[in-house]
Amino acid sequence: MNNHKLLQTVNELMAGDKGLLAMDESNPTCNARFKQYGIDATEENRRAYRELLISTRGLKEYISGAILYDETIRQVTLEGSPMARAVTAAGIIPGIKVDTGAKAMAGQAGEKITEGLDNLRERLEEYSSMGARFAKWRMVITIGKNRPTLVCIEENTSALARYTMLCQEAGLVPIVEPEVMMDGDHSIEDCSRVTGLVLREVFHKLNGQGALLEGLILKPNMILPGLNNSNQNSVDEVAAATMSCLLRNVPAAVGGIAFLSGGQSANLASHRLNAICTINREKGIWPLTFSFSRALQLEALEIWSGKESKTLDAQNKLFESTRRNSLARSGHFSNTY
Repeated sequence: MNNHKLLQTVNELMAGDKGLLAMDESNPTCNARFKQYGIDATEENRRAYRELLISTRGLKEYISGAILYDETIRQVTLEGSPMARAVTAAGIIPGIKVDTGAKAMAGQAGEKITEGLDNLRERLEEYSSMGARFAKWRMVITIGKNRPTLVCIEENTSALARYTMLCQEAGLVPIVEPEVMMDGDHSIEDCSRVTGLVLREVFHKLNGQGALLEGLILKPNMILPGLNNSNQNSVDEVAAATMSCLLRNVPAAVGGIAFLSGGQSANLASHRLNAICTINREKGIWPLTFSFSRALQLEALEIWSGKESKTLDAQNKLFESTRRNSLARSGHFSNTY
């Protein structure tokens, strides 16, 4: 394990007020988003869209790393450059999603297990040779009647820890993403309790396998009520609950924390990030940032809608979205910026 290499990458990813662009949607997910805007679900359109994102002028001012999907890292730009090389040339660190998705968990109704450990060591070596410097693995936990079960948490965190060790062995920084979903009518207290339980088990497994905590980045959910809960807590309440949960359950040694946006609207995700980072400046012990997908991309995707003539307008919107969240990371975001 090359500790120096891992720490260097973590420091670069968490530097300044930059964040991570999660552009690693699976083909079915990407196609579903395309369908909303009348875009044909073709490999060429997916390539064109991903190239639009990474070629946005000035993106490196606010984005330190971009998470790619397997199809994307194997594609080349119109000018013939491998996609990871194009990301690097744009001044951004390329990363790669390595799990193969959350599938229905046998014997556990309504719960999922993330797959992708088969041949992972070999795949990591290949991705590294393509230019990737970090990776991502997402586990999914749902809150509901009799959920989550302990067996679901146990199996998912075990897989997450194995992924982490394989990444660090290969010299790739692991993004550790234990997502507690927003779906449901649970309260913010329910979310905090379950997220705390999951985080404790994640780090129990990581410590048990000897992971270098300084050489990984945690990608957690914010502490939120379920989307169907009639009591949608204020931005400040969400920020306080999120920081409390992290301080109670995440070791100080962790190299950084990059929040996912989940199903939040772009504006609300930025406001919540701003409030969390404001508290972190006084009470926190880690660098915090964002690793958003929909909250950065959807407005740009809507503008583009598969039309080459709209590329620059879409890129301008993406640039604006990344700047907004950079300001939120520093605690300086407002609707009037």
